[in-house]
Amino acid sequence: MKIIIKNSKDELGKSAALAGAKKIHDAIEQNGLANIILATGASQFEMLAHLVEEKIDWSKVTCFHLDEYIGLSENHPASFRKYLKERFVEKVEVKDFNFISGENDPKTECERLNELIKNHQIDVAFIGIGENGHLAFNDPPANFEVEEPYIIVDLDEKCRLQQLNEG
Repeated sequence: MKIIIKNSKDELGKSAALAGAKKIHDAIEQNGLANIILATGASQFEMLAHLVEEKIDWSKVTCFHLDEYIGLSENHPASFRKYLKERFVEKVEVKDFNFISGENDPKTECERLNELIKNHQIDVAFIGIGENGHLAFNDPPANFEVEEPYIIVDLDEKCRLQQLNEG
């Protein structure tokens, strides 16, 4: 693990965006395309703002959405689809963006996404780790027996409060 310390969230976001952009460029150069995963949350604001400014051939990039609340429409202020559309999709023209639909049956939606992602080697995952150590709503302790990329997760009270406190 490489730990990078910066003086501000903006500097850290720019550093992460530059590192990720380089990996996207490398993947496009080597494979003719790149596959990325984008997360949401307060930790991603600055990184996404800088990433969309990078000179990347987005027409060669396929994106996967990391997580979403079950039952939430994309018009809801807490929707992660809404978040990603406003901060990323409306600013760059990617080849394909595979959103998670909060309104679809969760089991069917996971199956759909698992089928899609299995055909894509992920080159870069832009993620953040929550204050309680969670990743995409998967709270510690981690379950390393899970093999499916997309699963249904029940949020405990601590995780719900952390989400609420982040806005």
